[in-house]
Amino acid sequence: MINHISFPGPGFDLEINRIAFELFGRPIYWYAIIIATGFLLAVFYGMHRSREFDLTDDHITGMLMFAVPLAIICARAYYVIFNFDLYRSNPVRMFYIWEGGIAIYGAILGALLGAFIYCRIKHTSIVRFLDIGALGLLIGQSIGRWGNFVNAEAHGAETALFWRMEINGGVGVHPTFLYESLWNAVGFVILHFWSKKLRFRGEVFWLYVLWYGVGRAIIEGMRTDSLYLFGTGLRVSQLLAIASAFFAAIVLVYNYKKIKTEVNTNECSDN
Repeated sequence: MINHISFPGPGFDLEINRIAFELFGRPIYWYAIIIATGFLLAVFYGMHRSREFDLTDDHITGMLMFAVPLAIICARAYYVIFNFDLYRSNPVRMFYIWEGGIAIYGAILGALLGAFIYCRIKHTSIVRFLDIGALGLLIGQSIGRWGNFVNAEAHGAETALFWRMEINGGVGVHPTFLYESLWNAVGFVILHFWSKKLRFRGEVFWLYVLWYGVGRAIIEGMRTDSLYLFGTGLRVSQLLAIASAFFAAIVLVYNYKKIKTEVNTNECSDN
């Protein structure tokens, strides 16, 4: 349960126990604590800014009642579907989520599904939740990747770069967990300020999809633990990242052109 992780270049050398403490005889893992911390910070941020997006705290908590369970279920389902050989001989292990094995894209899809269901029940538009939800996702994803660090997972291929990471005395590898954490943190800072002057509802969400998609497509190509498309050499998350970023770019260009046309039309009318 203890991982020896070092960064020879900067000179960091750590012994990390995956178990933070025990509660009633059951181990509590750092991974779970880190994920929960990211989630709570995202919720607090969402509640703090909810009124700026024409929402209330009740809207946020109500939506989360649907989004969180479905995010967990879909995160696990995504991983299991593309790793089914691991569970073929003992299918019941698919439900042993405490053994590890979740995927962020599954969580995002599940959260969107939960938000959609909530909005259908409340007879409101999901677009109202997309922008603030995207900002919350960036917080959660940036912090959550450090759970991968504690578990010594989600790293990249061998490298001799100054910032390489060595796990349990092995060769130096790309710390891709760090790349993605920093990419999401920078994205959050940019979109936090961008969201102060939205041009249209959903703008921050589509900028998030574009930003995350580009970063994930690049970083996923460095990883050694990718999920592959049913026996092919195609990385599932990389394909999804490229496709979603491309679609987001189209949506953004369409809306920006639409806004520009409306502005020009109004200027002509005033003249």
